[in-house]
Amino acid sequence: MSTSPTTPATPALHGATHDAGSGRAAGKVALISGAAQGMGASHARMLAAAGASVLIGDLQEDTGTALAEEINAAEGRTAAAFTALDVTRLEDWTAAVGQCVRQFGKLDVLVNNAGIYTPGTVEEASVADWARTLDIDLTGTFLGMKAAVPELRKQPTSSIINVSSIAGLVGFKNRAAYSAAKWGVQGLTKTSALDFGEDGIRVNSIHPGSVETPLTAGLKRGFGQVPAGRAAQVEEISMLVLYLASDESRFVCGSSIAIDGGETAGNNLRQDA
Repeated sequence: MSTSPTTPATPALHGATHDAGSGRAAGKVALISGAAQGMGASHARMLAAAGASVLIGDLQEDTGTALAEEINAAEGRTAAAFTALDVTRLEDWTAAVGQCVRQFGKLDVLVNNAGIYTPGTVEEASVADWARTLDIDLTGTFLGMKAAVPELRKQPTSSIINVSSIAGLVGFKNRAAYSAAKWGVQGLTKTSALDFGEDGIRVNSIHPGSVETPLTAGLKRGFGQVPAGRAAQVEEISMLVLYLASDESRFVCGSSIAIDGGETAGNNLRQDA
């Protein structure tokens, strides 16, 4: 079918090989928050291996710098760099976006990965924990998008990937602040997909379930509620991030994608007679 003069041309897909010139994310520049360890570090490694350049944003300077050096050595090119990033400060976000443009020439992908969780019901949770959780998990996402959109708009197609949680799809017992923040991320994502879709910016949220990371290492949990019967490995989440960062997902916008081994599909613990 021919393209009408008023319809933007569909961009071509990148190849499926994994060198910097023809990888699934070849030529992309990504800014990832909370990327010094855990899921964020996995996202950085996988995007770089698929041909992208990545800016690792985090408060952990030594860990983040070491990760960038590790990625560069593995890829044999300057595929990664570190920037100090407090996601609650707009000036840090603005500086990070500026570094992307100076060092790598542009910005194609924003991954809002940084987050914390705090326990407690609305009765038990402290006001300070409530404020801190929303400040990092929700306001941090808002500020990252605010700083990145002007540069993302300059590209024919670009991607914002907001890392929410299954706590942003269903209620989550004893996590009042965390669940409120992660539901807020989903709402912000859908609204922004409407706001920026005509600019070629696709905005999606991903909703991981149980994942093996340093953040969750101390949790006592079973997996009876998960049909898959286990937690995810970080690389399994990164595969979805890679898809959304690549042009393969160029018609995916405003989606809330669960990646949870089936945990939110229904009541896996129900036993019928």
